[in-house]
Amino acid sequence: MSFVHLRIHTEYSVVDGTLRVDDAAAAARADGQPALAITDLSNLFGAVKFYKACRGKGVKPIIGADVYMEPEAAVSGSGQQASRLLLLVQNRQGYLNLCELLARSWVKNAQRAQAWVKWEWLEELGGGFIVLSGADMGAVGMALLAGDTARARTVAQRLAGLFPNRFYLELQRAGLASNEAHVRAAVPLAAELGLPVVATHPVEFAEPDDFDAHEARVCVADGETLANPKRIKRFSREQYFKTQAQMAALFADLPSALANTLAIARRCNLTLAMGTNYLPDFPTPLLQDGPDQGQPMAMGDYFSEVSHQGLAQRLLQLYPDAAKREAQRARYVERLDFEINTILKMGFPGYFLIVADFINWAKNNGCPVGPGRGSGAGSLVAYAMKITDLDPLQYNLLFERFLNPERVSMPDFDIDFCQANRDRVI
Repeated sequence: MSFVHLRIHTEYSVVDGTLRVDDAAAAARADGQPALAITDLSNLFGAVKFYKACRGKGVKPIIGADVYMEPEAAVSGSGQQASRLLLLVQNRQGYLNLCELLARSWVKNAQRAQAWVKWEWLEELGGGFIVLSGADMGAVGMALLAGDTARARTVAQRLAGLFPNRFYLELQRAGLASNEAHVRAAVPLAAELGLPVVATHPVEFAEPDDFDAHEARVCVADGETLANPKRIKRFSREQYFKTQAQMAALFADLPSALANTLAIARRCNLTLAMGTNYLPDFPTPLLQDGPDQGQPMAMGDYFSEVSHQGLAQRLLQLYPDAAKREAQRARYVERLDFEINTILKMGFPGYFLIVADFINWAKNNGCPVGPGRGSGAGSLVAYAMKITDLDPLQYNLLFERFLNPERVSMPDFDIDFCQANRDRVI
């Protein structure tokens, strides 16, 4: 074993990659590579599928992302051009930090259809990563190619300080014009600063013959045409999934750059728990009395309380006559308690509270909402919490069609929002 691919754009890099996740895992297995990294551009869309595919092939999955760094004159000197950085997840904390970095970038700092990571965010959320410099497109590489070694040194030292013993200068020989010039400049800088180097190959597709299809996809993303002789060509036919032997031949003069791919792979150890649903906790009010006064009410207790309060309001509407209401109350309460117990046993009280929260917000803020469709209309809890507007007992609807302990699955409400106002709800 001489090499592990640490830089791959799959089909989930929607602006350029065409490599299918299953094909990537199969290629690594066929070549005897012990590990493989997915590093899609500014997203983790394919991470779970990739994780499963690699584990199924006996290949260690490494999760990462290729991110854009916000232009910062003091750091990159690149004007308004964003540089790139490769973040590889070492552990669970790194995975959570990467999720947070990507979420912040898209929500708070999206520029020209790109999500830019702020440099100060790395200081806050840099734990659990091994970081690669981004080669030609990284801030260090861009400075080197511009002939500004002093700036490249400054940036490299800053990144090495942010990621002690976890920062590598990245080298590539992928058939692009700038690759060799960057390697010749980066290797002496690494020696001067005592930084390790690592060889990567920017994989975009599976086989050399896939290059033309890949170029077509890039043109679609860029709004270009293949026939335009003036279009900027950012990729080469060499960016296919190369074998260990091919990579060893490319970097025969830099054996440490090859060996470091294996060292990095050994340092990245993320385990994802599959098959478990994780629902966010719903904030509950504080207890007003008792020994736990001032503590948040247990979510199950709050869910039960809200359901019974909602049922009382519904019964007032359904049966204005007090005598009729009391005559019907017992069967409604019996059904409600049965549903509440089932929902609590299955661990879904937070789901109901969250759905009720945004549906009732919409109803109270001028956004028309449908009465509720599908199997969810069979739930009396949903009716009591005003998620749906149909009394299931009146039409003998079955709660078991919606939630059934014998066939555990996530609940699912079919909800219709006014098209003009749904963005306000979101």
